Amino acid sequence: MVHYPNGQTYIEKEIKQGAGGRGMDLEKDLNLTNTYYLETDKAVIYKKPTPVQVVKVDYKSRSTAKITEAYYKTPSTIDYSGVYKGYHLDFEAKESRSKTSFPLSSIHKHQIDYIDNVIRHGGISFVIVRFVLLEETYLIEGAKIVNVYRNRTRESIPYTWFKENGYLLPFGLAPRIDYLKIVDILIAKEEAYGE
Repeated sequence: MVHYPNGQTYIEKEIKQGAGGRGMDLEKDLNLTNTYYLETDKAVIYKKPTPVQVVKVDYKSRSTAKITEAYYKTPSTIDYSGVYKGYHLDFEAKESRSKTSFPLSSIHKHQIDYIDNVIRHGGISFVIVRFVLLEETYLIEGAKIVNVYRNRTRESIPYTWFKENGYLLPFGLAPRIDYLKIVDILIAKEEAYGE
């Protein structure tokens, strides 16, 4: 059993957060999952911070300093990065409120290029997409999302494509979204292909 510093167990904290947690957004679910992976020594995966350049600070005292103006230094790459079983992982998390499709405008070209680069250099990269209104979350292999993005004939990916090409990630308690089960499948495919 994993305990927080206040003595509360990980599972108790999860239950107190609401009925199944399905009202939570994808990022919160992934952050809880990654905390579980870290605390159980399964993987080290973190949300990447967005690089920000601070321009102005209201600095009355050190303890009350407040950033009043800042801007993004560079476009962020993708949301999460880490290591699992000796493999570098990078992945993006997206939500769609549509029941029928995922808009490709939700993913930017520099993110697609980044996913492609990670794969070419031996890392594992993918996208996790949640269809909020359907309460379904899918893991899509990076190579598949890169291919769809670069060869698109429309501005969205149909929901049916996710059902046919993705891996449905069921909701759980601990971990909330056990995406590493699918990463194990991707690793096995990579190792079979590499031999």
